[in-house]
Amino acid sequence: MKTIPDATTIAFFRERLCKAGVILELFERFEEHLSSKGLEARGGQIIDATLVPVPRQRDSREENKTIKAGQLPEGWSDKPEQLRQKDLDALWVKKHGISHYGFKNSICIDARHGFIRRFAITPANIHDSQMLPQVLDPENSDDFVWAESGYAWARSEDLLDLAGFESRIHEKGARSHPLSEQAQERHKMRSKVRARVEHVFGLITTCMRGKLTRLIGLAGTRAWWRLRILTYNFLRYLHSNEKQRWLSDHASGAK
Repeated sequence: MKTIPDATTIAFFRERLCKAGVILELFERFEEHLSSKGLEARGGQIIDATLVPVPRQRDSREENKTIKAGQLPEGWSDKPEQLRQKDLDALWVKKHGISHYGFKNSICIDARHGFIRRFAITPANIHDSQMLPQVLDPENSDDFVWAESGYAWARSEDLLDLAGFESRIHEKGARSHPLSEQAQERHKMRSKVRARVEHVFGLITTCMRGKLTRLIGLAGTRAWWRLRILTYNFLRYLHSNEKQRWLSDHASGAK
């Protein structure tokens, strides 16, 4: 009977991988494995971001302003034990009128196979569009790029055009300038493709104990999410193999 490792063992293993600096190398090695199996990035890419909540710090508004400015609040340096429990990297952001505290995970998946090909973990207040250059995948065999309207900025379109990509980013409407019927139809068509990235976040939320990260600091959060992303790609690969076997068995049975 196989023994499932406990949380302490997993945390220790994660720390060892982080200190050895091999998590990204493992990600790249698995990417090479996918290519060797004919699962290289194809069909264009879908980009999106999700907020990563962490336990909220009980800091005052003034302390939060000081931290956001990259400084240490007065008196904190005199309490090293307490300071170690303070997350100086997590920040607040307001989205749809609701305040969120923590980090943000920006990802890029390929439209054909659904593997996460690029990713970046940042403080929550970094705008989605700022991460576009970091998560664009130049290895994708097709030039289409899908993303929600939060990425619809002139500089984003200029970047894609300069790099030779073809934008499928949702257009942004306004009260005084609502989207035309043609634009709404384009949205419907693009949404059918872009929705695939929501399934990625949905699986991580439902099958990997949610998005809440209890580690302190950006470095630990990045290590934790790099492992989760790698795990997602492992699961995606296993699902792909099972699907191929089912199709093969079904085709054999039909004969």
